[in-house]
Amino acid sequence: MQKGDRIVTIAGIHGTVNKINDDDTLEIATSPGSYLKIEKSAISMEWTQKLNKPATAEAEKK
Repeated sequence: MQKGDRIVTIAGIHGTVNKINDDDTLEIATSPGSYLKIEKSAISMEWTQKLNKPATAEAEKK
């Protein structure tokens, strides 16, 4: 995980990683100028990798 990655927390909050702290927390931007400090363990899904995955043959058939 790195700055700029898009994530979803276990509470369903969507945000972009702004800063990775040494104490196992992250600062995420939820909207321009709004930041939250969360635990790394609160991340449910990392959207950046999911968005950058190539489409599968099954998805292309639909």
